[in-house]
Amino acid sequence: MVDRNNFDDIPDELWRLIERELPREKPKPYGGRPRVDDRKILTGILYRLRTSCQWQALPKQFGSGPTCHRRFQQWERAGVFERIFRVLVKYYDGKRGIQWKWTSLDSATVKAPKGGTTPVRARRTARKAA
Repeated sequence: MVDRNNFDDIPDELWRLIERELPREKPKPYGGRPRVDDRKILTGILYRLRTSCQWQALPKQFGSGPTCHRRFQQWERAGVFERIFRVLVKYYDGKRGIQWKWTSLDSATVKAPKGGTTPVRARRTARKAA
């Protein structure tokens, strides 16, 4: 059984699927600092998303918070998370089957900060009833 509070790693089977969707590191012909492992960074990102802790408060086992945040932003701009989501939905559907007839959409309506825009009076489209 999987411990839901264990953030040490991503299971190998899932990592093989996810890893294909991550951008490759650009070559560093002049050397530079070694790149922190993508698997470690993704685990840190998932920890941060699950716990809502600040990036700076990430445990050191995931690398530094700023590194995780930087990689999160890069991957978001590159569309990585959308691709990972698609891969994992397909994987889960093959393993367990998704009952698409039971899907639902949820939304929230909130007041616009600063009151939003001023409403404009709508033009009448028909004559007034007697």
